Amino acid sequence: MAVARVASRAQLGLDAPRVEVEVHLGSGLPTFSIVGMPATAVKESKERVRAALANSGFEFPAGRITVNLSPADLPKEGCRYDLPIALGILLASGQGKLRAAKLGNTEFYGELGLTGELKPIRGILLAAAHAARERRDIVIPAANVREARLAVPVVVRGAANLLEVCDGGSEAGDGVALLAAPPVSVPDLADVRGQAAAKRALIVAAAGAHSLLLVGPPGTGKTMLAQRLPGLLPPLDGAEALDVASIASVSGRGFEPAEYGRRPFRAPHHTASAGAIIGGGPQARPGEVSLAHRGVLFLDELPEFNRSVLESLREPLESGVVAISRAARQLQYPARFQLVAAMNPCPCGYLGDTSGRCRCAPPVIARYRARISGPLLDRIDIRVAVSAIANEDLLTEAAQPPAAQTPDAAERVRAARARQWARAGKLNADLTGAETQEHCRPDRVGRRLIAQARSRMALSARGVHRVLRVARSIADLEGSGSILTAHLAEALQLRRALD
Repeated sequence: MAVARVASRAQLGLDAPRVEVEVHLGSGLPTFSIVGMPATAVKESKERVRAALANSGFEFPAGRITVNLSPADLPKEGCRYDLPIALGILLASGQGKLRAAKLGNTEFYGELGLTGELKPIRGILLAAAHAARERRDIVIPAANVREARLAVPVVVRGAANLLEVCDGGSEAGDGVALLAAPPVSVPDLADVRGQAAAKRALIVAAAGAHSLLLVGPPGTGKTMLAQRLPGLLPPLDGAEALDVASIASVSGRGFEPAEYGRRPFRAPHHTASAGAIIGGGPQARPGEVSLAHRGVLFLDELPEFNRSVLESLREPLESGVVAISRAARQLQYPARFQLVAAMNPCPCGYLGDTSGRCRCAPPVIARYRARISGPLLDRIDIRVAVSAIANEDLLTEAAQPPAAQTPDAAERVRAARARQWARAGKLNADLTGAETQEHCRPDRVGRRLIAQARSRMALSARGVHRVLRVARSIADLEGSGSILTAHLAEALQLRRALD
């Protein structure tokens, strides 16, 4: 046949539109052209395909070879089209055992080596998930099979080289065992000595998915506390786990199947750029806020981050979505992360220390704290001071009470979140203004307390709503159907650091 068609998919953010690879063999001087908005890596597939066919024992056709990647106005990137282009040439020239009638419901992906071996590609989980929704089969490199099987149900065939693809490949197992993450050791809250108030704040934050700022001198356990937050959160459900894995699959690092089902914990260095945090670059890859979707984004040494980076967090903290705009298109990535930040109280870090070693002047302290803008600070629900650890807590081997251990705290968090889902269909941190008014309504004494606190603490309207949501989470932890004055008082106290 003169024209052959092989199905594949592109990758645009978290979308994987279907692409039809059309190959036409014509007479004339030998040429090999690829059209349909191919990126450089796609154009270079001509040389890889030519060598792979020759070294696999096939004849490279003479004459004009035209490859069209349809739809033509959709950008095509990466090396995933090597395999469908090679198969299209074989079909059009009548070589190999493949027949067009058998490929109607099958999609092909893979980078070809010069000897015909199939190399793994990035983003295969996303493509497999879209293929599964349309009940289509896929043929992929053997190294990608374990990742692709997470998108069950779909028939996945893996192959090590081009010849195996022509023979039909080998069907992978059902992959159901991969849906549960292997057991891993979870850092325990009991490892953090003392810091009862900070532990309580961490549990409240976990219960309602609230953002948290830890303020204290070096060595007080701020990082240890942040690292223990994922262990307090309930496991991801099937849809959430697939979303998290799909984002990781299209990132620069790729996705590790052993991490499937785990809450992500991202801790970028304070020198990270806005593009690294929010996302972007030539290929509009997801940033740290999206890689932390459904998990934790930990920013240590918060004032040391570039001001523009910190300000770029304001929109995703509110909307849970990041939009990356380019001249030709706009991509959206989910960014429903839980922010945990840590900072010193002053540039030297020892403000308020009993040793009196801090010599920072008030203007210096004010400039240091001003690196965090008011609008960003207003979006952080809980701000807690982490003081120096007392000698008796540090040096004495004392058993921690169950409430200060991760298994007990995680069970309380799970029960609190279950109440929130049953009541509003979402977590407290995600409530809208109207939903906050409906589900977080204080009593008359509580309203008077809020009015007094708003005057003394200069709370904005957003700040009042966030206090009410935190109070609702405290009530959920206690199993209370209504917000009591004690819950409001604790929520206000949890917002006082840096005030």
